[in-house]
Amino acid sequence: MAAADGSLSDNPRTFSRRPSAQASQQAKATKRKHQASSEAPPVKRRNETSFLPAKKTSVKETQRTFKGNTQKTFSPKKHSVSTSDRNQEERPCIKTSSLFKNNPDIPELHRPVVKQVQEKVFTSAAFHELGLHPHLISTINTVLKMSSMTSVQKQSIPVLLEGRDALVRSQTGSGKTLAYCIPVVQSLQAMKSKIQRSDGPYALVLVPTRELALQSFDTVQKLLKPFTWIVPGVLMGGEKRKSEKARLRKGINILISTPGRLVDHIKSTKNIHFSRLRWLVFDEADRILDLGFEKDITVILNAVNAECQKRQNVLLSATLTEGVTRLADISLHDPVSISVLDKSHDQLNPKDKAVREVCPPPTGDELDNFAIPESLEQHVTVVPSKLRLVCLAAFILQKCKFEKDQKMVVFFSSCELVEFHYSLFLQTLLSSSGAPASGQLPSASTRLKFLRLHGNMEQEERTAVFQEFSHSRRGVLLCTDVAARGLDLPQVTWIVQYNAPSSPAEYIHRIGRTARIGCHGSSLLILAPSEAEYVNSLASHKINVSEMKMEDILCVLTRDDRFKGKRWGAQKSHAVGPQEIRERATVLQTVFEDYVHSSERRVSWAKKALQSFIQAYATYPRELKHIFHVRSLHLGHVAKSFGLRDAPRNLSALTRKKRKAHLKRPDLHKKTKSKHSLTEILRSEYSSGIEPGVAKVKKQNAPGEPGSRPLRPSLQPTPCFDHGKTLKWRKTQKALQQDSKTSQKV
Repeated sequence: MAAADGSLSDNPRTFSRRPSAQASQQAKATKRKHQASSEAPPVKRRNETSFLPAKKTSVKETQRTFKGNTQKTFSPKKHSVSTSDRNQEERPCIKTSSLFKNNPDIPELHRPVVKQVQEKVFTSAAFHELGLHPHLISTINTVLKMSSMTSVQKQSIPVLLEGRDALVRSQTGSGKTLAYCIPVVQSLQAMKSKIQRSDGPYALVLVPTRELALQSFDTVQKLLKPFTWIVPGVLMGGEKRKSEKARLRKGINILISTPGRLVDHIKSTKNIHFSRLRWLVFDEADRILDLGFEKDITVILNAVNAECQKRQNVLLSATLTEGVTRLADISLHDPVSISVLDKSHDQLNPKDKAVREVCPPPTGDELDNFAIPESLEQHVTVVPSKLRLVCLAAFILQKCKFEKDQKMVVFFSSCELVEFHYSLFLQTLLSSSGAPASGQLPSASTRLKFLRLHGNMEQEERTAVFQEFSHSRRGVLLCTDVAARGLDLPQVTWIVQYNAPSSPAEYIHRIGRTARIGCHGSSLLILAPSEAEYVNSLASHKINVSEMKMEDILCVLTRDDRFKGKRWGAQKSHAVGPQEIRERATVLQTVFEDYVHSSERRVSWAKKALQSFIQAYATYPRELKHIFHVRSLHLGHVAKSFGLRDAPRNLSALTRKKRKAHLKRPDLHKKTKSKHSLTEILRSEYSSGIEPGVAKVKKQNAPGEPGSRPLRPSLQPTPCFDHGKTLKWRKTQKALQQDSKTSQKV
């Protein structure tokens, strides 16, 4: 027995059985623990299963373990066989990480209730009460289809017909263009000596953008139909100077122009003169100053003052700034301040004349408070950075695909963002793949139409897009602030601000593209959780917004079967719930990422758009830096909103300031790891949003020196121009130092 016991204890099988039993128990425990944590992220579960014995991780058990999840783990052999004949669109949620995990908490918006400044748009007064020319009244009634005046027209037209200078302030869409066009046409047609075309300009109208110049020119043309001897004309960038000079040579009586192009003709065209000028109008005066036209305005005023001293000056804007008041002090003589007041103020001042004659300087409160149309509904939604792109796409689908006669304008902060989202939505949301959704009308796909408008486009294309969107009953216009001022886009029902404006005044002008002349409209402002305090900033300017939940926007994806999640086997999706909405949002994000990562060019394009977004984010004014700060951005999450799966590296190197023409010291060529400040650029539609920078050059040792090695392709220096001479980077170190010394002397 002892021998037997000793043989049993020395038998190697007894030692092999005990470890196998322990291993099986550990495997079962690991399996139970793995099954209990079914809510863990798929990536962690995939790592846990790798430690299980090979026999315990069969394909069936793997399928049972990952049942109901949007992200699946495939057996390599099974996956290679089953996906050999599948299309790219049939592989959703494989590479897309979870959009709903590791997001910051959405804060509760404590919106203080404030009383918005309201203006009475329409009045009962008719145009025939002003004593205008009968043909002009007939044109207003028949061509423009207007019979009664708005409040700003009722107050402004009599003052301007008296020959007084005026500073007009009224809400967007209240009819300010006709408020000065009607007096101009009335005064010019009533002149005793009939106007000749060769006389040159009698009225000069300055506008900030080309689209507003075209719109004002169209309005003046309609008013001048009975008065064919008065010739209007327009000057703007993007047109041929030769044809414009020919028109100036023939003669233009009412000249509408952008400041930059007019200064160009003042300096280069001999046929332009202002000796007979009687009207000088600054439309959207605050925007003219915002775009950096101060020097151009000075040149224009000097040229006009040199030839004409007596004239009538008018400044019009929906918002007044300190720059506008300075411009009024320079250009206006004894002006009348016209501001359409709210109803409570009208009761205190029943006589309009008393309001018009008083002209106190605008106080700080008057500059900060803005009038908002009463028929405009304002909304705000707080969306994590990873879900911004999906949320915007879902909102566009909800309003413009599944609802009738919806017309939307989406504002971005730079031209690159407009181009990126235009191409992305055009290739993904308009794709005809997928089964038609239940309840979707046959013509629903034709309702979704995308257009783009920004300052980097050719003028012919800009004009065509502006005209097409103006005459269309539906569509989505992706644009910069080039479309934020003065444009009358009919039947716009929604304004979406994807990037928050840099000032409350800009917010007012953006939402002013809808709810014009008493029509109804809505607006949506999309903010990140770190930007929620911006709502309080708007409330301080008497702007009320109501919150719209992100889940209510994403639920529209359940109506489109293209974004239906693919499940294992013949499983059917349950009733619509939060999980179903999340699955479809993940599928939509995968569609975007697959498109972006389908080529190197598109990835580079997305990185360029991300770079432009960060640059624009760095240009918010100082008073908003505590809300919009670059350091508060999670670059990985922001990259997801551009269809990128990972945050790009060396992003700060792309946003460095442009290197000066001369090189100060050779050791500055070394690549450093210090943080570089972002380039401060203007957020305007005339800037592309990206300043080309010169890459940092890594010092290269001369051949044969210790430590000399070729540079990696990613660190190859780019050519640098020094006074027209290209530095040859293959020179020896001695030659490079000589070149830098000569550049310092120069």
